[in-house]
Amino acid sequence: MLQSLFVKGEVSNCKYHSSGHIYFTLKDPKGCISCVMFASNRSGLSFRLEEGQQVVVGGMVDVFERDGKYQLYAKQIVLDGLGVLYEKYERLKRELEEQGMFAAEYKQPIPKYIKTLGVVTASTGAAVRDIIQIAGRRNPYVQIILYPAIVQGDAAVPSIVRGIRTLEKQGVDVMIVGRGGGSIEDLWAFNEREVAQAVFDCSVPIISAVGHETDTTIIDYVSDLRAPTPSAAAELAVRDIRDTFGQMERFQDALKNAMDRRIRRERERVHHYEVQLKYLSPVRRIREKKGYCLRLEEQLQARMEDILAKKRHALAIYIEKMKGLSPLEKLNSGYVYLEKADGEHICSICQLSQKDKIILTLKDGRAMAAVESVEEGGIV
Repeated sequence: MLQSLFVKGEVSNCKYHSSGHIYFTLKDPKGCISCVMFASNRSGLSFRLEEGQQVVVGGMVDVFERDGKYQLYAKQIVLDGLGVLYEKYERLKRELEEQGMFAAEYKQPIPKYIKTLGVVTASTGAAVRDIIQIAGRRNPYVQIILYPAIVQGDAAVPSIVRGIRTLEKQGVDVMIVGRGGGSIEDLWAFNEREVAQAVFDCSVPIISAVGHETDTTIIDYVSDLRAPTPSAAAELAVRDIRDTFGQMERFQDALKNAMDRRIRRERERVHHYEVQLKYLSPVRRIREKKGYCLRLEEQLQARMEDILAKKRHALAIYIEKMKGLSPLEKLNSGYVYLEKADGEHICSICQLSQKDKIILTLKDGRAMAAVESVEEGGIV
């Protein structure tokens, strides 16, 4: 019986040893007992132990052989008033954790965009007002379905369980289960097994929002997401539509820019194909060949004209030379062509005799003459 018990009293003579052990005395008006908490059990202490505190110490009693006195070996210490509930809380937490109800693989993701939001909480109070106000401000298009549950007292547990199951049947997209702050007794309904099991079995993602940021209940571990306050739960459940609209505008701008770039690239490609088509077009090729033929024709004509000009120049030279050798030109210069009556050309005085008949051909006619005398002698 002394291996697991809880003792309530006031702390005195508290000493933290360098080894990590804590030595103190637990007393009340009727007596006192020496206590020690070994360093290995310090995880069972969530606050700093000080003189005068009213606490509940859980552990075992044994005899300290050296002094022959009973001593309480503490394994966990809680402030007075929380002891029984805290022990019940820790025991249920360990059981549910061992059953795997806290495991991450069972957590459902919270939808990014929702149409309906289910809320299981009291119909009056700051919690529901904060949720409605914040959710409406972030996205006025989200429908909020409230199940007015009893969140404190003996009727709280079945009321919360009915609320979860009712909203699950309604097919809400996500659910907030919680209430405003209070003492551990006020929040105790959210530490009961039935509520934890209902949260775990629910097919709708659940956000727990019980009490203040420092309050932690069993359903915080079982739920798919824990929010420190009801207001924070509304922010986690409902995405701010202004961010969505801003993101849509950025996507629209990015899409427009991408489309403009794509259209420019396609236009450039079409223009490139158009240029290629024009270059490879039969009509263009025929036109190019025709132009090439015209250029060849022009070159041939120019070449022929050049050759003709050179030939005309050479012919003119030959004509001038021929003129220099032509008898007619000599006649024009005053020379006379002589021949005998029988047509023999006279080029030497030796061919003439006295009284020979000769014919004189001048530039404008002929004349008959007779040789009166012949004299030899060259022209000096």
